[in-house]
Amino acid sequence: MAGNLERALAVLELLAKNGGRMPLAAIADTLDIPRSGTHRLLSMLIEEGFVRQDEDHGEYMLALKLVSLALIYLSTSGVFDISQPVLDRLAETSGELARLGVVEDDHITFVGKAQGAKSGLRYDPDMGSQPPLHCTASGQAWLSTLSDERAIELVSKQGGLAAKSQNAPRAPKTIQQFLKDLNGARQRGYGVAIETYEAGMTSIAAPVRNPVTEEVVGIVSLAGPTSRLPESRLKELAPSLLSAASDMGAATLSSPYFKRASPVVVVEKKPADVKKRGRSAVKA
Repeated sequence: MAGNLERALAVLELLAKNGGRMPLAAIADTLDIPRSGTHRLLSMLIEEGFVRQDEDHGEYMLALKLVSLALIYLSTSGVFDISQPVLDRLAETSGELARLGVVEDDHITFVGKAQGAKSGLRYDPDMGSQPPLHCTASGQAWLSTLSDERAIELVSKQGGLAAKSQNAPRAPKTIQQFLKDLNGARQRGYGVAIETYEAGMTSIAAPVRNPVTEEVVGIVSLAGPTSRLPESRLKELAPSLLSAASDMGAATLSSPYFKRASPVVVVEKKPADVKKRGRSAVKA
């Protein structure tokens, strides 16, 4: 039973990451499940209302039930209520895309946004996405609050420095560069990514802390075209970003979601041999 549940969840996750629709053969081959077993899983998911099949082409698609459950959860958790006013103010002040990412387990998931650009180029990626940690401002902002050893461990779980980034000419290629970028974020108090995730795009992000425990529960970020966000502009926006992160942190106390019990993470200075051991853990 547990095996079927894991496989069914894997099917839903795969569909979500591939535009919500795929043929049976592609699902089976990607997950390495026999096609007969894949068909049974899909039939079960259709019966439960999580998947439907295109009558014309035969492809399997996510149904709205899954989206509906997620939206219901977010609406009752208080995440939207506390985040939207802060994101709206930040987007209006900056004229760029403001987003809230929630830290959970070993990843960040974007759950809220506000678009500040009224005209011209607009950067607006999909909601619910999980950014790579090694080459984004969001990942940098979170990892900078952890030890080097823990940061390297989390990056390794995502595939290391070789993890896919979208045409990113300035993405860190070595562990030394990654740790240098991380140290820069610690000194500034926020992460910066200039064409390290996607060519022509720049972002800046700050950690959101629970004001009581100091635990990092999320990140607030701004993103837009590099042509509109030179380094001088990032320095101008930094105070507004840090203020928004502080406001968001205070607001989390009224959200049932952010009241979940979690251990407090303390940044430690690690000896040089830890960094040396960590280098072998990340795939270049």
